[in-house]
Amino acid sequence: MIPNQWYVILSSREVKHNKLIGVMRMGEKLIAWRNSSGSVAVFRDKCPHRGIQLSKGAILNDHLQCPFHGFEYATDGSCKLIPANGKATPVPGHIRASAFPVQEQNGFIYIFWSPVTADESPVPVKTEIPWFDDLDDSLLMSGMTDYWKAHYSRVIENQLDVVHVPFIHRTTIGRGIGPVVNGPFTVVHENGVSFWPQNEKDHGQTPLRSDQMKDKPNKDTYISFLFPNLWENHIMDKLRVVVAFAPVDEDNTILYLHIYQKMVTIPGLSHLFFWMTKLYNRIILHQDRRVVETHQPQATSLKMDENLISGDLPVVQYRKRREELKRESVG
Repeated sequence: MIPNQWYVILSSREVKHNKLIGVMRMGEKLIAWRNSSGSVAVFRDKCPHRGIQLSKGAILNDHLQCPFHGFEYATDGSCKLIPANGKATPVPGHIRASAFPVQEQNGFIYIFWSPVTADESPVPVKTEIPWFDDLDDSLLMSGMTDYWKAHYSRVIENQLDVVHVPFIHRTTIGRGIGPVVNGPFTVVHENGVSFWPQNEKDHGQTPLRSDQMKDKPNKDTYISFLFPNLWENHIMDKLRVVVAFAPVDEDNTILYLHIYQKMVTIPGLSHLFFWMTKLYNRIILHQDRRVVETHQPQATSLKMDENLISGDLPVVQYRKRREELKRESVG
């Protein structure tokens, strides 16, 4: 994982008031909870007193209470009460739960992730939460999740891969799409990469390289990726698909897929539209999952034992920027 980035780790709907949720993310046991005002907290799932899992505890008076000795923690991780010392005794400032900086936006829970302890965690320099400017409240949204036994980098790269579409998806989105890959026309920016797929039938022609494509294709369909783990398929102005790739550990990823649309807005009919669209997307995802889970090795890097071709340009650009961000994170 790339340190010191804002990662989507959960959907907002999963974190409910007065309910603790323990999850594995970034290879760590974490706990998320919401206080009565709606604020979300995410801690490492470990009490700083004796190392008990806080997810076995409870929410009491807007504090997270450890199940072992009753220590109580506020959403910022500060300890507010040590029962054995009595209410009148000040709590030592060094007793803190390991809390992450948290933002809740766009129906997701983001954490600023660093693999160090709370006291050593850097102040988030990059305060802007990654999101897509073309999404607004005019679109209805419905979500789903899917679980893959694959490293999150492989799952992301699968969504940046235009070469596989006519083969893996020959019965769905790849039906009728030719195997010859022009470009794709690719725009690299500080926070990610965008590209316009332009496959065609093989008539014996030589495909255009990206550097030969001077202008952006005149089409509404394009794909954008924002670091560290957000992807959008802009199918058309009235229909988009966004996926957050939440790293569970080195071998597993949870996909949070949100469908945005303003094609069908009548209540009831829109519910049916979302149901059918989610079913279709799940079929597509599982066509991919069957092969992505077989990658060897799972985690990717810029230099590895693979022979990439020109059509893999978005994957190459993703790997380059990922390596740059890793280097930047260590100074």
